Amino acid sequence: MSGESIDEDITLESNLRPRRLLDYVGQEKVKDNLQISISAAQKRHDPLDHILLYGPPGLGKTTLANIISTEMGVNIKVTSGPAIERAGDMASILSNLREHDILFIDEIHRLSRVVEEVLYPAMEDFFLSWVMGKGLGARNITLKVPPFTLIGATTRFGMVSSPLRNRFGSIHRLDFYDERSIQILLRRSASILNLEVDEDGLKEIALRARGTPRVANRLLKRVRDYAQVIADGVVSRNIAREALASLQVDSVGLDDVDNKVLTVIIEKFGGGPVGLETIAASISEESDTIMDVYEPFLLQLGFLERTSRGRVATRLAYEHLGLPYKNKAVKTQGSLWPNDH
Repeated sequence: MSGESIDEDITLESNLRPRRLLDYVGQEKVKDNLQISISAAQKRHDPLDHILLYGPPGLGKTTLANIISTEMGVNIKVTSGPAIERAGDMASILSNLREHDILFIDEIHRLSRVVEEVLYPAMEDFFLSWVMGKGLGARNITLKVPPFTLIGATTRFGMVSSPLRNRFGSIHRLDFYDERSIQILLRRSASILNLEVDEDGLKEIALRARGTPRVANRLLKRVRDYAQVIADGVVSRNIAREALASLQVDSVGLDDVDNKVLTVIIEKFGGGPVGLETIAASISEESDTIMDVYEPFLLQLGFLERTSRGRVATRLAYEHLGLPYKNKAVKTQGSLWPNDH
């Protein structure tokens, strides 16, 4: 249920990924703004302003970058922050771009500061400047690069350094999808996969897709496998429910790890507040994974709250797990404060 890409997603997404903005489902405000920017740039025969896309994993940042390159009619070079280790690596990539090409850097928040400093003059004035060698033998190298567009993607907007963030002309946040948008997306994917599925079956999958296209397509593939073995390839509401139940995906899209997070907070720590590292250690999971993959959806559902003292399970979380809710807040000097006892 993670929005992070896994190996099987690569082939699946390459087949299902839309090629044009018209086919891209959801994110209407982002699409409208991008369409205006693309049309204006084409009329001026200029490259697009640099674009930063941020939001939880699996919402279509890479897909949007590829769509932008198609709409602009230019090539796109795809890389990621961790893959660019040295300033020379960035200089090599930039010097091989052609005029108006797009450079897409995924996980751009993971660029090192040394690499970022090479990127600044390239983004602003389209030239490279870096120092080779050390001591008396050091020399400064300057090289012009063709006008290009940088598209950065990140799940950690706050970790993108301020100097880099300020050099982007357009910054867009991608939000979780609503159920209707996920259903439209699933209908398109089912058509491409030649899968027979009724609207009730699509709705059942959409309810559990966590508002994330990548998760929706992954679940559709799993349900397809189940239907081909159990129900002659036809996906109905009951078949979808049975398939998703066998995957331990509940009625709102929580999987085993989501429920472990909530259960640990409630049963081991009295509902919280409890620190992220403590939760991670209790369920043997990385704290970054919990924060990036599981927390956003739990917060969106209203099952979890972040406070200055840690994470707190809400009444909705207790109700979802079928546990009696115990309000630990006590009144102190006219305010409600969590009771530590």
